[in-house]
Amino acid sequence: MPDHAGIAAPARSSSRSDVLSLPRRRIRILGVPLDLGASRRGVDMGPSAMRVAGLEARLEALGHEVSDGGDIRVEIAETRTPGSPNAHYLAEIAETCTRTAEAVVDTLEAGLTPLVLGGDHSLAAGSASGVAEFYRRRGQRIGLIWMDAHTDINTPETSPSGNVHGMPLAALLGLGPEPLASIFGYAPKIAPENTVLIGVRDIDLPERQNLRRAGVTEIYTMRDIDERGMRAVMEEALRAAGRGTAGYHVSLDMDWIDPEDAPGVGTPVRGGATYREAHLAMEILADHGRLLSFEMVEVNPVIDEHNRTADLAVGLACSAFGKKIL
Repeated sequence: MPDHAGIAAPARSSSRSDVLSLPRRRIRILGVPLDLGASRRGVDMGPSAMRVAGLEARLEALGHEVSDGGDIRVEIAETRTPGSPNAHYLAEIAETCTRTAEAVVDTLEAGLTPLVLGGDHSLAAGSASGVAEFYRRRGQRIGLIWMDAHTDINTPETSPSGNVHGMPLAALLGLGPEPLASIFGYAPKIAPENTVLIGVRDIDLPERQNLRRAGVTEIYTMRDIDERGMRAVMEEALRAAGRGTAGYHVSLDMDWIDPEDAPGVGTPVRGGATYREAHLAMEILADHGRLLSFEMVEVNPVIDEHNRTADLAVGLACSAFGKKIL
């Protein structure tokens, strides 16, 4: 029988070099075509771009059982007004995140592993809340691995832009905004000691203050990766996220990767993880075997080059779900 992380029996052996040696999973894809949280349009097409890049077939080739749960309903920006200048479309984003959280809970209750495709990063306030709620009902807590160029811990009071995709981590840690922080009626969703940021390199001054206010200390910048190497950073990060938890939700913003390798992202920042560093991180994640759920966000096909970024995202998902070189 599968467990709550959607892990089934090991796949049969195969001569194919890309078939995984880890336990087979039952995975449900959930698309969240949300672009209300960002100022640049286009990331709503990210889920479709990753599907077009062969996500389902490539995961199935590894031996996983994959189903597509379709897309979460999202309001269209042109039919709504932005609302508060400090948190544009907050009500609509909260509705989408609540629907996403409920879909994630349903997925876990069915014994499946959620694989969430974005959309802008504000959706993480919903996806991670869903995972946290599922395990909270069982008396457990979860960790959070946040892989991003940005910390996304602004609040409406500190945000310089009012873009909610810069606020989901603040919501998960209970800082606000309230409609996102209070999904399922409680906050915070993640304990600060189990919250880990990896590869950040573009942090607003108020965000630094919010990190201290929230009590998050497990922060690995690109300098840490440069000086210590990806393996040392990932091993330490996964220990922190996994300490006393059922496992962890991984939130991967594709702008975590250097724009040389991932040009089609919502907010590119030079100096990110390289192609091989990113794959190594995913391979180490798979080796630990404690992944509860996974999401990839901020793929923007409008500014991509021949779907390169979506194709890379799918490749990274395969590595996270156990693809090996040999």
